[in-house]
Amino acid sequence: MGDTAMRRVLAVDGHSMFYAQQKVGWFFDPRHLLELAAEGAELELTSAFWYAGLKDPSDQRPFRDALTSLGYTVRTRPLRELGGSGNSNSGSGESEQRQYTRANLDVEIAIDLLTVAQRTDQVWLLSGSRDLDRLVEVLRARGLQIVVISTEGMVARELRNAADRFIDLASLRPRLERGEAQQQPVFSRTEISRTQP
Repeated sequence: MGDTAMRRVLAVDGHSMFYAQQKVGWFFDPRHLLELAAEGAELELTSAFWYAGLKDPSDQRPFRDALTSLGYTVRTRPLRELGGSGNSNSGSGESEQRQYTRANLDVEIAIDLLTVAQRTDQVWLLSGSRDLDRLVEVLRARGLQIVVISTEGMVARELRNAADRFIDLASLRPRLERGEAQQQPVFSRTEISRTQP
């Protein structure tokens, strides 16, 4: 590499990682992730992005503020709201329960990574979305090394095959796990979990 540092970018699909963390049974600390991504001789972490779906503008505010103060650029989109399936006609009127589904941030991920591609050597992409496989192919064609980090059963085969390297999130537990007192997720997605089969 000579005297030029390798330039790394970190991109975290918050929605995908929330479910991956639930699957492995532990939650990672975003601060530990930044520290790990910045490790290495002759390495510079040039950007860190976190993508999150919101049910309203105040959703996850403390968490998003904490991410920003750590150095992440936080991108958000509203969660798509589905019509309520909890209609009840018990004589006192109808009540409707809101259900939310995934906010698709794949376009934001693609725009950010294509924007920084000319000044990047390696991308750590924490996602399992198969919609990102073409983006990964394009970035690799531009000479970037792509490392996908997710967990078995939560990453699309197409995305995993498109990447240069796959790292199972479970293997990073000793480096990333939150302390015991903080094992609960920073935010709750009960609205999303109601839409899961």
